Parts: sequence; structure tokens; C-alpha cells
Amino acid sequence: MADLQDEADVATAAIGAPDRPTPRKRGSKPKPGNPAPKADAPEADASEAAPEAGPEAVAPGDTLDPDVRTRIHTLLRAHPVADGYNTLAQVLVNTPWHDVELGESSLDTDIPRLRHGGVGAQFWSLMVAGDCPDPVSATLERVDRLRTLVDACPEGLRLAQTVGDLADARNHGRIASLFGPVAAHALGDSLGTVRAYHALGVRAVALTATASWTRAGLTRFGQEVVRELNRLGMAIDLSGAAPETIRQTLGAAKAPLIFTRSAARALTDHPLNVTDELLAGLPENGGVCLVSFAPAQVARSGRPACAQDVADHIEHLRGVVGPDHIGLSGGYGLTPGAPRTVGLEDASCYPVLLAELIGRGWGDADLAALTWGNFARVIRDVDFAARAAQPRRGPSTATIEDLDPR
Repeated sequence: MADLQDEADVATAAIGAPDRPTPRKRGSKPKPGNPAPKADAPEADASEAAPEAGPEAVAPGDTLDPDVRTRIHTLLRAHPVADGYNTLAQVLVNTPWHDVELGESSLDTDIPRLRHGGVGAQFWSLMVAGDCPDPVSATLERVDRLRTLVDACPEGLRLAQTVGDLADARNHGRIASLFGPVAAHALGDSLGTVRAYHALGVRAVALTATASWTRAGLTRFGQEVVRELNRLGMAIDLSGAAPETIRQTLGAAKAPLIFTRSAARALTDHPLNVTDELLAGLPENGGVCLVSFAPAQVARSGRPACAQDVADHIEHLRGVVGPDHIGLSGGYGLTPGAPRTVGLEDASCYPVLLAELIGRGWGDADLAALTWGNFARVIRDVDFAARAAQPRRGPSTATIEDLDPR
């Protein structure tokens, strides 16, 4: 175990290294003779990391105070945003064509806007509706579309399956692309399906209350799913989970847990939001609540949701779990006409939220933890918990019929 901790420290140091961005204006084409850096290229040092573009390349517009914009630009070069939830895969499945690499006006997410927003890592959601007639096939279709997208955008995106991949993508100026979460009912009540998703690069599963083994706590099969996810190194997402499932998973999990798209139930009563009582168990587990920007989850007092409301939720959660257990979840990937939180309309707008928090007195250390550090730590610790478990536990052959006989 000591060896694992040594490697964890090395991985953390790599993630903290500066980026090597490849800035490009929206709609422009890459210059010929300027190929992407090779995966084994040396890491950039701090003196080489600055992009040619100034703070404008990060800020969503000219509305921020110049000193604040400069501070945010400097922060995001060292600690880019690691975002917990983007639904672009669903859009890509349901529409024929989008130019995500050069810019797409019909979406709220594309690579130029992710770069302007300072995004360095993204969980791409694979969630399907609870009433989907064939959730496994629908999820596989999303996986296929995302793999095609990553392959088609090598200058912007890089598949990330481990903490080392996360560091490598970031150090080469790519957006680390993590696949997940997958919904509980899309596992087909099969641990073999869990392993198949893992082999395809999926790295998060949501224990939503849409499967028989998650509806009111964890059944024996549900507990076995948690053990298998820990063994494989797949993050467990508790957004949308039943309260008793959250309690039991906090007690059973051997790796940090995440809420990929939740906010404070104490401020906004929404099914995906979490009570303070449940969140209080997160620090001991080492997990992170990634605060949603979705207007329905952050709106207060019946008025339209705005960036200030998201900041209120972040500050409330900081008071409940501390600054080391919160992160960001834009919830982008939406189509035109979908409700937006004012000031945070697309994936370029993260600096607006950071500016709001700076105005409330947030220091750079807490902002760095919010944008990158807490997320990266969870990915690292999930990886190393798996490596510690695998010598002791092989793939589970249990079935739901064995453990939860009807």
C-alpha cells in the first residue's frame, strides 16, 4: 500500500503541472504543419505554458473587471475546470451532424467554448431515461458516438480512463474526456455488463433509483455492484439515488463517491439535490459533490436562476462539507430553447461564476480545489483503491438471481 501512496503522490504532482493549450479562434482551421504534440512529448514547464492568447481566450466576454479576468486566466492555466456532467452524447445520437471541433451555434457545448471556459476535463454523460425500452443498447450508442467524437477531435479531446490519462491530457493541452455516468438500469442487472462498459472506457456509474437493487437502499446484489465498481476503478455517482441508497453506499464504498450533478436541497427542493444530513457523510468518504448549474436545481424564490444562485449553493455546500469536497457540474450539452441559468448559458461561462466567487472573497487555493483539485483527487483515489483491491478480489460471478431471489 505504501507503494500505491507513493504513486498517488507522483500522479497528483503531474496533474498540478501547467497546461500546454492549443488555442484556436472559433471557426478557424488548424495551421498546416502544426501537428498535435505526441503523447510522449515532455511536459511544459511554467515558463512555456502560457498560451499566445490573453485572458480574453478564457473569459466569456469583456464584462469582467480586467484584473479579475487576469486572475481567472492565471488560475485556469494551472487549475482548469474539471466538469462533472455534459449531455452532448444524447444530442449527437439524436441529430445528424454537428461541428463540435470548430464551433457549433446550435449547441451550448463545442471545443472552442470549452477552451474559452477553461475546461480541462469533462465527464460526458451516458445517462438514458428510466423508461427507455432498451437502456443497454441506448447507452452503447452513446458510447459509440462519444468515441467517434474523441477520435475526430485529436487536437481538442483525449480519452481519459485513469488518473495518468487525466494528467497526460491536461499536460498536452487536451480536454480529458471521461465517459460516464451510466444509469443503474442500463447495467441490465449484470456484473458482466458492468465489466463490458469498463472495457469500453466507461468510468462512472450512477446508482439512480431506476433499478430494482437501488430503489430503497442497496439489496445484496446492489452491494455486490458497489464492490465490483470499486474493484474495477469506476466512480460511483449518487446523484438521483434514493436517500437510503446514499447512506448505505457511503458506508459500504471503499473509494470516494461523487455526486455528478447535485446542489443543496436546503436551498432548492429538487429531486437531484441532496440534504445537508446526507452530505455530512461525504468528507469521511473523501468524495465530492459537483454543483449543478441546472436552473431547476438552483433557482430560488420563483425568479429565473442566475450565476449568483449557483454561487449561493456552492457557498452553502462549502459550509456543510468544506472546500475539499465540492466541484462544478455545468450540465451543458443542451439543445436550443432549453432553460439556461442567466450568466452561465454555455460552456464558455465558467469564468463568470469564478468572478462571482472572487467577489465573495474566495482565495485562489479554494478556487483551485473547486475547479480541478478535488475532482482529480477523487479520480486518483478511485484508481488506487482499485489497484489495492484487485490482488485480493477477482471478477465477481454473482448474479441478481443468486443474491436477490424473487
